[in-house]
Amino acid sequence: MGNIKILWVDDEIDLLKPHIMFLNKKNYDVTTCQSGMEALEAMDEERFDMVFLDENMPGLSGIDTLAEIKSKQNNLPVVMITKNEEEYIMEEAIGSKIADYLIKPVNPNQILLSLKKNLDHSRLVSEHTTSQYQQAFRKISMDLSMVNSHEDWVEVYKQLLYWEMELDQLDDTSMIEILETQKKEANAAFFKFISKNYESWFDKNSEDSPVLSHQLFREKVLPELSDNQPTLLVVVDNLRYDQLRAIEPIINNHFRKQKEESFYSILPTATQYARNAIFSGLMPLDMQKLYPGLWLNDTDEGGKNLNEDKFLEHQLKRLGQNIKHSYHKITSLDGGKQLADNFAKYKNDDLTVVVYNFVDMLSHAKTEMQVIKELASNDKSYRSLTKSWFQNSPLLDMIIKAQRLGFKLVLTTDHGTINVKNPSKVIGDKNTSTNLRYKTGRSLSFNEKEVYAVKDPSSIRLPSINMSSSFVFAKGDYFLAYPNNFNYYVQYYRNTFQHGGISLEEMIIPFTVFLPKA
Repeated sequence: MGNIKILWVDDEIDLLKPHIMFLNKKNYDVTTCQSGMEALEAMDEERFDMVFLDENMPGLSGIDTLAEIKSKQNNLPVVMITKNEEEYIMEEAIGSKIADYLIKPVNPNQILLSLKKNLDHSRLVSEHTTSQYQQAFRKISMDLSMVNSHEDWVEVYKQLLYWEMELDQLDDTSMIEILETQKKEANAAFFKFISKNYESWFDKNSEDSPVLSHQLFREKVLPELSDNQPTLLVVVDNLRYDQLRAIEPIINNHFRKQKEESFYSILPTATQYARNAIFSGLMPLDMQKLYPGLWLNDTDEGGKNLNEDKFLEHQLKRLGQNIKHSYHKITSLDGGKQLADNFAKYKNDDLTVVVYNFVDMLSHAKTEMQVIKELASNDKSYRSLTKSWFQNSPLLDMIIKAQRLGFKLVLTTDHGTINVKNPSKVIGDKNTSTNLRYKTGRSLSFNEKEVYAVKDPSSIRLPSINMSSSFVFAKGDYFLAYPNNFNYYVQYYRNTFQHGGISLEEMIIPFTVFLPKA
Protein backbone atom coordinates (compact mmCIF):
# COMPACT_ATOMS: atom_id res chain seq x y z
CA MET A 1 0.00 0.00 0.00
CA GLY A 2 3.02 2.31 0.39
CA ASN A 3 2.80 3.43 -3.24
CA ILE A 4 -0.81 4.77 -2.95
CA LYS A 5 -0.57 8.56 -2.94
CA ILE A 6 -3.34 10.85 -1.73
CA LEU A 7 -3.66 14.58 -2.42
CA TRP A 8 -5.73 16.36 0.26
CA VAL A 9 -6.80 19.94 -0.52
CA ASP A 10 -8.36 22.06 2.25
CA ASP A 11 -7.78 25.67 3.33
CA GLU A 12 -7.97 24.44 6.96
CA ILE A 13 -5.63 21.51 6.42
CA ASP A 14 -3.96 21.95 9.84
CA LEU A 15 -7.19 20.87 11.53
CA LEU A 16 -7.00 17.57 9.67
CA LYS A 17 -3.64 16.38 11.06
CA PRO A 18 -5.27 13.53 13.07
CA HIS A 19 -6.89 12.22 9.88
CA ILE A 20 -3.62 12.42 7.97
CA MET A 21 -1.68 10.64 10.74
CA PHE A 22 -4.36 7.93 10.71
CA LEU A 23 -3.89 7.41 6.96
CA ASN A 24 -0.08 7.42 7.32
CA LYS A 25 -0.37 4.56 9.82
CA LYS A 26 -2.41 2.70 7.21
CA ASN A 27 0.51 3.15 4.78
CA TYR A 28 -1.08 5.81 2.59
CA ASP A 29 1.21 8.68 1.47
CA VAL A 30 -0.66 11.97 1.93
CA THR A 31 0.36 15.26 0.29
CA THR A 32 -1.48 18.33 1.63
CA CYS A 33 -2.38 21.63 -0.05
CA GLN A 34 -4.27 24.68 1.22
CA SER A 35 -5.65 26.02 -2.09
CA GLY A 36 -6.81 24.93 -5.48
CA MET A 37 -3.88 26.54 -7.27
CA GLU A 38 -1.42 24.82 -4.96
CA ALA A 39 -3.12 21.49 -5.69
CA LEU A 40 -2.86 21.96 -9.46
CA GLU A 41 0.83 22.75 -9.13
CA ALA A 42 1.34 19.61 -7.05
CA MET A 43 -0.36 17.56 -9.74
CA ASP A 44 2.10 18.88 -12.32
CA GLU A 45 4.98 17.58 -10.23
CA GLU A 46 3.67 14.28 -8.86
CA ARG A 47 1.30 11.42 -9.69
CA PHE A 48 -1.62 10.87 -7.29
CA ASP A 49 -4.04 7.97 -6.96
CA MET A 50 -6.87 9.95 -5.35
CA VAL A 51 -7.83 13.48 -4.30
CA PHE A 52 -9.81 14.69 -1.26
CA LEU A 53 -11.08 18.15 -2.16
CA ASP A 54 -12.74 20.78 0.07
CA GLU A 55 -15.68 22.36 -1.72
CA ASN A 56 -15.58 25.74 0.11
CA MET A 57 -12.16 27.38 -0.33
CA PRO A 58 -11.18 31.03 -0.91
CA GLY A 59 -9.78 31.87 -4.33
CA LEU A 60 -10.27 28.93 -6.69
CA SER A 61 -13.35 27.14 -5.34
CA GLY A 62 -13.61 23.40 -4.92
CA ILE A 63 -15.97 23.08 -7.92
CA ASP A 64 -13.60 25.12 -10.12
CA THR A 65 -10.60 23.14 -8.86
CA LEU A 66 -12.46 19.94 -9.66
CA ALA A 67 -12.98 21.08 -13.26
CA GLU A 68 -9.25 21.86 -13.60
CA ILE A 69 -8.27 18.50 -12.08
CA LYS A 70 -10.55 16.66 -14.51
CA SER A 71 -9.08 18.58 -17.45
CA LYS A 72 -5.63 17.43 -16.40
CA GLN A 73 -6.46 13.85 -15.44
CA ASN A 74 -10.04 12.86 -16.20
CA ASN A 75 -9.91 9.40 -14.60
CA LEU A 76 -8.40 10.51 -11.30
CA PRO A 77 -10.91 9.77 -8.47
CA VAL A 78 -11.89 12.96 -6.60
CA VAL A 79 -13.85 12.91 -3.32
CA MET A 80 -15.64 16.19 -2.57
CA ILE A 81 -15.79 17.21 1.11
CA THR A 82 -18.13 20.04 2.09
CA LYS A 83 -20.08 21.66 4.91
CA ASN A 84 -22.71 22.71 2.40
CA GLU A 85 -25.67 20.36 2.03
CA GLU A 86 -27.36 22.49 -0.63
CA GLU A 87 -28.76 20.18 -3.31
CA TYR A 88 -27.45 22.25 -6.23
CA ILE A 89 -23.88 21.95 -4.90
CA MET A 90 -24.23 18.16 -4.67
CA GLU A 91 -25.72 17.98 -8.17
CA GLU A 92 -22.94 20.16 -9.62
CA ALA A 93 -20.25 18.03 -8.00
CA ILE A 94 -21.88 14.74 -9.02
CA GLY A 95 -22.38 16.05 -12.55
CA SER A 96 -18.63 16.68 -12.67
CA LYS A 97 -18.05 12.95 -12.09
CA ILE A 98 -16.81 12.90 -8.52
CA ALA A 99 -15.97 9.53 -7.01
CA ASP A 100 -17.65 10.24 -3.65
CA TYR A 101 -19.30 13.01 -1.61
CA LEU A 102 -18.69 13.49 2.13
CA ILE A 103 -20.31 16.01 4.52
CA LYS A 104 -18.18 17.66 7.23
CA PRO A 105 -17.28 16.82 9.88
CA VAL A 106 -15.77 13.60 8.54
CA ASN A 107 -14.17 10.96 10.74
CA PRO A 108 -11.07 8.94 9.75
CA ASN A 109 -13.05 5.77 9.11
CA GLN A 110 -15.24 7.56 6.58
CA ILE A 111 -12.11 8.61 4.74
CA LEU A 112 -10.70 5.07 4.87
CA LEU A 113 -13.97 3.60 3.59
CA SER A 114 -13.98 6.02 0.67
CA LEU A 115 -10.42 5.02 -0.18
CA LYS A 116 -11.26 1.33 0.00
CA LYS A 117 -14.37 1.84 -2.09
CA ASN A 118 -12.59 3.71 -4.85
CA LEU A 119 -9.07 2.25 -4.89
CA ASP A 120 -9.40 -1.25 -3.48
CA HIS A 121 -12.90 -1.95 -4.76
CA SER A 122 -11.85 -4.16 -7.68
CA ARG A 123 -9.41 -6.17 -5.59
CA LEU A 124 -11.88 -6.63 -2.71
CA VAL A 125 -14.71 -7.61 -5.04
CA SER A 126 -12.41 -10.00 -6.90
CA GLU A 127 -11.25 -11.70 -3.71
CA HIS A 128 -14.79 -11.95 -2.33
CA THR A 129 -16.26 -13.25 -5.60
CA THR A 130 -13.47 -15.80 -6.03
CA SER A 131 -13.95 -17.04 -2.48
CA GLN A 132 -17.71 -17.31 -2.94
CA TYR A 133 -17.40 -19.18 -6.23
CA GLN A 134 -14.95 -21.65 -4.69
CA GLN A 135 -17.64 -22.48 -2.13
CA ALA A 136 -20.34 -22.60 -4.82
CA PHE A 137 -18.13 -24.84 -6.97
CA ARG A 138 -18.28 -27.57 -4.34
CA LYS A 139 -22.06 -27.21 -3.98
CA ILE A 140 -22.65 -27.32 -7.75
CA SER A 141 -20.39 -30.37 -8.06
CA MET A 142 -22.47 -32.13 -5.41
CA ASP A 143 -25.70 -31.05 -7.12
CA LEU A 144 -24.48 -32.51 -10.42
CA SER A 145 -24.12 -35.93 -8.82
CA MET A 146 -27.72 -35.84 -7.58
CA VAL A 147 -29.74 -33.85 -10.11
CA ASN A 148 -32.48 -35.98 -11.60
CA SER A 149 -35.35 -33.80 -12.79
CA HIS A 150 -35.93 -31.09 -15.36
CA GLU A 151 -36.58 -28.58 -12.53
CA ASP A 152 -33.25 -29.42 -10.91
CA TRP A 153 -31.45 -28.87 -14.19
CA VAL A 154 -32.96 -25.41 -14.52
CA GLU A 155 -31.59 -24.52 -11.08
CA VAL A 156 -28.13 -25.92 -11.86
CA TYR A 157 -27.99 -24.01 -15.12
CA LYS A 158 -29.04 -20.77 -13.44
CA GLN A 159 -26.35 -21.23 -10.78
CA LEU A 160 -23.68 -21.73 -13.45
CA LEU A 161 -24.98 -18.75 -15.37
CA TYR A 162 -24.95 -16.55 -12.27
CA TRP A 163 -21.32 -17.36 -11.53
CA GLU A 164 -20.29 -17.03 -15.15
CA MET A 165 -21.55 -13.45 -15.21
CA GLU A 166 -20.08 -12.66 -11.78
CA LEU A 167 -16.65 -13.96 -12.82
CA ASP A 168 -16.92 -11.95 -16.04
CA GLN A 169 -16.23 -8.87 -13.94
CA LEU A 170 -12.85 -10.18 -12.74
CA ASP A 171 -9.42 -10.25 -14.30
CA ASP A 172 -8.74 -13.71 -12.87
CA THR A 173 -8.97 -15.97 -15.92
CA SER A 174 -8.14 -19.06 -13.83
CA MET A 175 -11.57 -18.90 -12.15
CA ILE A 176 -13.29 -18.54 -15.52
CA GLU A 177 -11.40 -21.58 -16.82
CA ILE A 178 -12.58 -23.58 -13.79
CA LEU A 179 -16.15 -22.51 -14.46
CA GLU A 180 -15.86 -23.50 -18.13
CA THR A 181 -14.70 -26.95 -17.04
CA GLN A 182 -17.66 -27.21 -14.68
CA LYS A 183 -20.07 -26.15 -17.44
CA LYS A 184 -18.63 -28.83 -19.69
CA GLU A 185 -19.10 -31.42 -16.93
CA ALA A 186 -22.67 -30.21 -16.40
CA ASN A 187 -23.47 -30.45 -20.11
CA ALA A 188 -22.13 -34.00 -20.24
CA ALA A 189 -24.44 -34.98 -17.35
CA PHE A 190 -27.35 -33.04 -18.90
CA PHE A 191 -26.83 -34.94 -22.16
CA LYS A 192 -27.20 -38.24 -20.30
CA PHE A 193 -30.35 -36.95 -18.60
CA ILE A 194 -31.94 -35.89 -21.90
CA SER A 195 -30.92 -39.10 -23.68
CA LYS A 196 -32.55 -41.11 -20.92
CA ASN A 197 -35.73 -39.05 -20.39
CA TYR A 198 -36.59 -37.02 -23.50
CA GLU A 199 -38.69 -39.70 -25.21
CA SER A 200 -40.77 -40.23 -22.07
CA TRP A 201 -41.82 -36.56 -22.09
CA PHE A 202 -44.16 -37.39 -25.00
CA ASP A 203 -45.93 -40.14 -23.10
CA LYS A 204 -49.46 -38.83 -22.43
CA ASN A 205 -49.35 -40.38 -18.98
CA SER A 206 -46.08 -38.67 -18.03
CA GLU A 207 -46.37 -36.30 -15.09
CA ASP A 208 -42.69 -35.45 -14.96
CA SER A 209 -42.12 -33.44 -18.12
CA PRO A 210 -41.40 -29.73 -18.52
CA VAL A 211 -43.34 -27.26 -20.60
CA LEU A 212 -42.00 -27.77 -24.13
CA SER A 213 -42.03 -25.48 -27.16
CA HIS A 214 -45.37 -26.70 -28.51
CA GLN A 215 -47.04 -26.16 -25.11
CA LEU A 216 -45.64 -22.67 -24.50
CA PHE A 217 -48.46 -20.61 -26.00
CA ARG A 218 -51.26 -22.56 -24.32
CA GLU A 219 -49.55 -22.96 -20.93
CA LYS A 220 -47.72 -19.65 -20.51
CA VAL A 221 -48.66 -17.01 -23.08
CA LEU A 222 -52.43 -17.39 -23.10
CA PRO A 223 -52.84 -16.92 -19.31
CA GLU A 224 -51.05 -13.54 -19.62
CA LEU A 225 -53.61 -12.10 -22.05
CA SER A 226 -56.39 -9.90 -20.68
CA ASP A 227 -59.25 -7.79 -21.99
CA ASN A 228 -58.11 -4.59 -20.30
CA GLN A 229 -54.42 -4.52 -21.27
CA PRO A 230 -52.72 -5.13 -24.64
CA THR A 231 -49.84 -7.60 -24.67
CA LEU A 232 -46.64 -7.45 -26.73
CA LEU A 233 -45.15 -10.91 -27.24
CA VAL A 234 -41.55 -10.66 -28.44
CA VAL A 235 -39.81 -13.84 -29.60
CA VAL A 236 -36.14 -13.00 -30.12
CA ASP A 237 -34.71 -15.82 -32.16
CA ASN A 238 -31.77 -17.62 -30.57
CA LEU A 239 -31.73 -15.60 -27.33
CA ARG A 240 -29.99 -17.45 -24.50
CA TYR A 241 -30.52 -16.85 -20.80
CA ASP A 242 -27.21 -15.01 -20.46
CA GLN A 243 -28.06 -12.70 -23.34
CA LEU A 244 -31.38 -11.93 -21.68
CA ARG A 245 -29.46 -11.07 -18.50
CA ALA A 246 -27.29 -8.69 -20.55
CA ILE A 247 -30.23 -6.72 -21.99
CA GLU A 248 -32.53 -6.94 -18.95
CA PRO A 249 -31.15 -3.81 -17.18
CA ILE A 250 -32.09 -1.79 -20.27
CA ILE A 251 -35.63 -3.19 -20.27
CA ASN A 252 -35.87 -2.46 -16.53
CA ASN A 253 -35.65 1.27 -17.28
CA HIS A 254 -39.13 1.00 -18.77
CA PHE A 255 -40.71 -2.15 -17.33
CA ARG A 256 -40.58 -4.05 -14.06
CA LYS A 257 -40.25 -7.81 -14.21
CA GLN A 258 -43.35 -9.57 -12.92
CA LYS A 259 -42.15 -13.15 -13.39
CA GLU A 260 -39.42 -15.24 -14.93
CA GLU A 261 -39.97 -18.89 -15.76
CA SER A 262 -38.22 -21.49 -17.88
CA PHE A 263 -39.27 -23.97 -20.50
CA TYR A 264 -37.46 -26.50 -22.66
CA SER A 265 -36.91 -26.27 -26.40
CA ILE A 266 -37.87 -29.37 -28.33
CA LEU A 267 -35.27 -31.28 -30.33
CA PRO A 268 -33.89 -30.32 -32.73
CA THR A 269 -33.18 -26.98 -31.00
CA ALA A 270 -33.43 -25.31 -34.40
CA THR A 271 -35.69 -22.53 -35.63
CA GLN A 272 -37.75 -24.51 -38.14
CA TYR A 273 -38.68 -27.04 -35.47
CA ALA A 274 -38.83 -25.08 -32.21
CA ARG A 275 -40.39 -21.83 -33.42
CA ASN A 276 -42.97 -23.50 -35.64
CA ALA A 277 -43.87 -25.62 -32.59
CA ILE A 278 -44.43 -22.48 -30.49
CA PHE A 279 -46.81 -20.90 -32.99
CA SER A 280 -48.63 -24.04 -34.08
CA GLY A 281 -48.96 -25.56 -30.61
CA LEU A 282 -47.99 -28.85 -32.22
CA MET A 283 -44.97 -31.11 -32.51
CA PRO A 284 -43.45 -31.31 -36.02
CA LEU A 285 -44.93 -34.74 -36.78
CA ASP A 286 -48.41 -33.40 -36.00
CA MET A 287 -47.80 -30.26 -38.06
CA GLN A 288 -46.90 -32.45 -41.02
CA LYS A 289 -50.03 -34.59 -40.58
CA LEU A 290 -52.53 -31.78 -39.94
CA TYR A 291 -51.05 -29.05 -42.14
CA PRO A 292 -49.00 -30.70 -44.91
CA GLY A 293 -49.23 -27.51 -46.95
CA LEU A 294 -47.57 -25.45 -44.20
CA TRP A 295 -44.83 -27.78 -42.91
CA LEU A 296 -41.53 -28.33 -44.78
CA ASN A 297 -38.93 -30.97 -43.91
CA ASP A 298 -35.18 -30.34 -43.92
CA THR A 299 -34.72 -31.52 -47.51
CA ASP A 300 -37.71 -29.62 -48.94
CA GLU A 301 -37.09 -26.49 -50.98
CA GLY A 302 -38.08 -23.10 -49.58
CA GLY A 303 -38.06 -21.22 -46.29
CA LYS A 304 -38.99 -23.36 -43.31
CA ASN A 305 -40.51 -20.61 -41.13
CA LEU A 306 -42.72 -18.77 -43.59
CA ASN A 307 -46.04 -19.93 -42.16
CA GLU A 308 -45.80 -19.01 -38.46
CA ASP A 309 -48.67 -16.52 -38.76
CA LYS A 310 -50.90 -19.19 -40.30
CA PHE A 311 -49.87 -21.70 -37.63
CA LEU A 312 -50.80 -19.15 -34.95
CA GLU A 313 -54.22 -18.59 -36.54
CA HIS A 314 -54.90 -22.34 -36.51
CA GLN A 315 -53.76 -22.69 -32.90
CA LEU A 316 -56.02 -19.87 -31.73
CA LYS A 317 -59.00 -21.51 -33.47
CA ARG A 318 -58.25 -24.90 -31.91
CA LEU A 319 -58.05 -23.23 -28.49
CA GLY A 320 -61.36 -21.44 -29.10
CA GLN A 321 -59.75 -18.02 -28.70
CA ASN A 322 -61.21 -15.04 -30.54
CA ILE A 323 -58.26 -12.75 -29.97
CA LYS A 324 -57.61 -9.58 -31.94
CA HIS A 325 -53.97 -9.94 -32.85
CA SER A 326 -51.24 -9.16 -35.36
CA TYR A 327 -48.04 -10.99 -36.29
CA HIS A 328 -44.80 -9.34 -37.44
CA LYS A 329 -41.49 -10.93 -38.40
CA ILE A 330 -38.49 -8.60 -38.43
CA THR A 331 -35.53 -9.71 -40.52
CA SER A 332 -33.97 -6.34 -41.37
CA LEU A 333 -33.17 -2.98 -39.79
CA ASP A 334 -35.62 -1.17 -42.09
CA GLY A 335 -38.39 -3.61 -41.20
CA GLY A 336 -37.76 -3.01 -37.51
CA LYS A 337 -37.79 0.78 -37.92
CA GLN A 338 -41.03 0.67 -39.88
CA LEU A 339 -42.81 -1.37 -37.22
CA ALA A 340 -41.44 0.83 -34.43
CA ASP A 341 -42.63 3.98 -36.23
CA ASN A 342 -46.16 2.56 -36.64
CA PHE A 343 -46.38 0.69 -33.35
CA ALA A 344 -49.16 2.85 -31.86
CA LYS A 345 -51.68 1.49 -34.39
CA TYR A 346 -51.67 -1.85 -32.52
CA LYS A 347 -52.60 -0.40 -29.12
CA ASN A 348 -56.17 -1.69 -29.40
CA ASP A 349 -55.15 -5.27 -30.25
CA ASP A 350 -55.21 -7.90 -27.53
CA LEU A 351 -51.94 -9.43 -28.73
CA THR A 352 -49.12 -8.08 -30.88
CA VAL A 353 -46.56 -10.74 -31.81
CA VAL A 354 -43.08 -9.69 -32.93
CA VAL A 355 -40.53 -12.27 -34.05
CA TYR A 356 -37.11 -10.63 -34.12
CA ASN A 357 -34.44 -12.50 -36.04
CA PHE A 358 -31.38 -10.43 -35.20
CA VAL A 359 -29.64 -12.71 -32.71
CA ASP A 360 -30.01 -15.65 -35.09
CA MET A 361 -28.54 -13.58 -37.93
CA LEU A 362 -25.71 -12.55 -35.65
CA SER A 363 -24.83 -16.15 -34.78
CA HIS A 364 -24.82 -17.16 -38.44
CA ALA A 365 -22.88 -14.05 -39.39
CA LYS A 366 -20.29 -15.04 -36.79
CA THR A 367 -19.77 -18.24 -38.74
CA GLU A 368 -19.46 -16.49 -42.08
CA MET A 369 -17.71 -13.20 -41.31
CA GLN A 370 -14.25 -12.88 -39.82
CA VAL A 371 -15.02 -9.53 -38.20
CA ILE A 372 -17.97 -11.02 -36.29
CA LYS A 373 -15.82 -14.00 -35.31
CA GLU A 374 -13.42 -11.55 -33.69
CA LEU A 375 -16.16 -9.46 -32.07
CA ALA A 376 -17.91 -12.51 -30.60
CA SER A 377 -15.02 -14.85 -29.90
CA ASN A 378 -16.49 -16.21 -26.66
CA ASP A 379 -19.65 -16.14 -24.56
CA LYS A 380 -18.69 -12.92 -22.77
CA SER A 381 -18.13 -10.96 -25.98
CA TYR A 382 -21.26 -12.54 -27.52
CA ARG A 383 -23.29 -11.15 -24.61
CA SER A 384 -21.64 -7.76 -25.00
CA LEU A 385 -22.37 -7.67 -28.72
CA THR A 386 -26.01 -8.58 -28.08
CA LYS A 387 -26.31 -5.76 -25.53
CA SER A 388 -24.76 -3.23 -27.92
CA TRP A 389 -27.18 -4.26 -30.66
CA PHE A 390 -30.21 -4.09 -28.36
CA GLN A 391 -29.33 -0.62 -27.06
CA ASN A 392 -29.43 0.74 -30.62
CA SER A 393 -32.15 -1.45 -32.11
CA PRO A 394 -35.68 -0.70 -33.32
CA LEU A 395 -36.76 -3.47 -30.93
CA LEU A 396 -35.89 -1.23 -27.98
CA ASP A 397 -37.85 1.60 -29.61
CA MET A 398 -40.86 -0.73 -29.83
CA ILE A 399 -40.48 -1.75 -26.19
CA ILE A 400 -40.32 1.90 -25.08
CA LYS A 401 -43.44 2.73 -27.10
CA ALA A 402 -45.17 -0.35 -25.68
CA GLN A 403 -44.44 0.89 -22.16
CA ARG A 404 -45.84 4.34 -22.91
CA LEU A 405 -48.99 2.78 -24.36
CA GLY A 406 -49.47 0.56 -21.31
CA PHE A 407 -48.64 -2.80 -22.90
CA LYS A 408 -47.66 -5.86 -20.92
CA LEU A 409 -44.38 -7.23 -22.33
CA VAL A 410 -43.79 -10.96 -22.71
CA LEU A 411 -40.25 -11.76 -23.85
CA THR A 412 -39.06 -15.21 -24.82
CA THR A 413 -37.19 -17.18 -27.50
CA ASP A 414 -37.35 -20.45 -29.40
CA HIS A 415 -33.97 -21.97 -28.48
CA GLY A 416 -30.46 -21.04 -27.42
CA THR A 417 -27.06 -21.59 -28.98
CA ILE A 418 -23.67 -22.96 -27.95
CA ASN A 419 -20.08 -22.20 -28.88
CA VAL A 420 -18.92 -25.44 -30.50
CA LYS A 421 -15.38 -26.69 -29.94
CA ASN A 422 -15.11 -30.40 -30.78
CA PRO A 423 -15.82 -32.15 -34.12
CA SER A 424 -17.67 -35.46 -34.24
CA LYS A 425 -17.53 -37.43 -37.49
CA VAL A 426 -20.83 -38.43 -39.08
CA ILE A 427 -21.45 -40.11 -42.44
CA GLY A 428 -24.70 -39.99 -44.43
CA ASP A 429 -25.99 -39.97 -48.00
CA LYS A 430 -26.45 -36.87 -50.14
CA ASN A 431 -29.94 -36.27 -48.74
CA THR A 432 -28.70 -35.95 -45.15
CA SER A 433 -29.57 -32.60 -43.55
CA THR A 434 -26.78 -30.03 -43.28
CA ASN A 435 -27.20 -28.65 -39.74
CA LEU A 436 -24.02 -28.86 -37.63
CA ARG A 437 -25.75 -29.86 -34.38
CA TYR A 438 -28.21 -32.46 -35.66
CA LYS A 439 -28.55 -34.68 -38.71
CA THR A 440 -31.52 -36.49 -40.19
CA GLY A 441 -31.29 -39.01 -42.98
CA ARG A 442 -30.93 -42.70 -43.62
CA SER A 443 -27.95 -44.98 -42.98
CA LEU A 444 -26.26 -42.48 -40.69
CA SER A 445 -22.93 -43.55 -39.21
CA PHE A 446 -21.66 -41.78 -36.08
CA ASN A 447 -19.86 -42.02 -32.74
CA GLU A 448 -22.54 -43.21 -30.31
CA LYS A 449 -20.84 -41.55 -27.32
CA GLU A 450 -21.07 -38.11 -28.90
CA VAL A 451 -24.68 -38.07 -30.11
CA TYR A 452 -28.21 -38.96 -29.00
CA ALA A 453 -29.53 -41.21 -31.76
CA VAL A 454 -33.25 -41.69 -32.39
CA LYS A 455 -33.96 -44.50 -34.86
CA ASP A 456 -37.72 -43.94 -34.82
CA PRO A 457 -38.36 -40.17 -35.17
CA SER A 458 -42.06 -40.63 -34.40
CA SER A 459 -41.12 -41.64 -30.83
CA ILE A 460 -40.18 -38.00 -30.22
CA ARG A 461 -42.92 -36.65 -32.52
CA LEU A 462 -40.65 -35.81 -35.46
CA PRO A 463 -41.43 -36.55 -39.12
CA SER A 464 -39.30 -38.86 -41.28
CA ILE A 465 -37.89 -37.80 -44.62
CA ASN A 466 -38.24 -41.41 -45.74
CA MET A 467 -39.07 -44.78 -44.21
CA SER A 468 -35.58 -45.47 -42.81
CA SER A 469 -34.68 -41.94 -41.63
CA SER A 470 -33.26 -41.39 -38.17
CA PHE A 471 -32.11 -38.35 -36.17
CA VAL A 472 -28.89 -37.74 -34.28
CA PHE A 473 -28.31 -34.79 -31.92
CA ALA A 474 -24.85 -33.55 -30.94
CA LYS A 475 -23.76 -33.64 -27.31
CA GLY A 476 -22.45 -30.60 -25.40
CA ASP A 477 -20.07 -28.53 -27.53
CA TYR A 478 -19.62 -31.07 -30.34
CA PHE A 479 -20.41 -30.27 -33.96
CA LEU A 480 -21.06 -32.84 -36.65
CA ALA A 481 -18.53 -32.93 -39.47
CA TYR A 482 -18.22 -35.08 -42.58
CA PRO A 483 -14.95 -37.01 -43.13
CA ASN A 484 -14.27 -35.47 -46.55
CA ASN A 485 -12.26 -32.24 -46.29
CA PHE A 486 -12.46 -32.78 -42.53
CA ASN A 487 -9.60 -30.55 -41.35
CA TYR A 488 -10.77 -27.52 -43.32
CA TYR A 489 -14.34 -28.04 -42.14
CA VAL A 490 -13.25 -28.30 -38.52
CA GLN A 491 -11.06 -25.20 -38.65
CA TYR A 492 -13.85 -23.21 -40.31
CA TYR A 493 -16.62 -24.06 -37.84
CA ARG A 494 -14.77 -24.52 -34.55
CA ASN A 495 -15.52 -21.71 -32.08
CA THR A 496 -18.72 -20.66 -33.84
CA PHE A 497 -22.18 -20.47 -32.25
CA GLN A 498 -24.51 -23.23 -33.42
CA HIS A 499 -27.86 -24.71 -32.41
CA GLY A 500 -29.87 -27.86 -33.00
CA GLY A 501 -28.31 -30.20 -30.44
CA ILE A 502 -28.37 -30.96 -26.72
CA SER A 503 -26.92 -28.52 -24.22
CA LEU A 504 -28.13 -26.45 -21.28
CA GLU A 505 -27.60 -23.32 -23.36
CA GLU A 506 -29.79 -24.54 -26.23
CA MET A 507 -32.60 -26.33 -24.41
CA ILE A 508 -33.29 -24.38 -21.18
CA ILE A 509 -34.71 -21.04 -22.21
CA PRO A 510 -36.44 -18.09 -20.54
CA PHE A 511 -40.02 -16.90 -20.47
CA THR A 512 -40.32 -13.46 -18.87
CA VAL A 513 -43.26 -11.17 -18.18
CA PHE A 514 -42.84 -7.43 -17.61
CA LEU A 515 -45.36 -4.79 -16.56
CA PRO A 516 -44.98 -1.16 -17.71
CA LYS A 517 -43.60 1.36 -15.25
CA ALA A 518 -45.89 4.30 -14.62
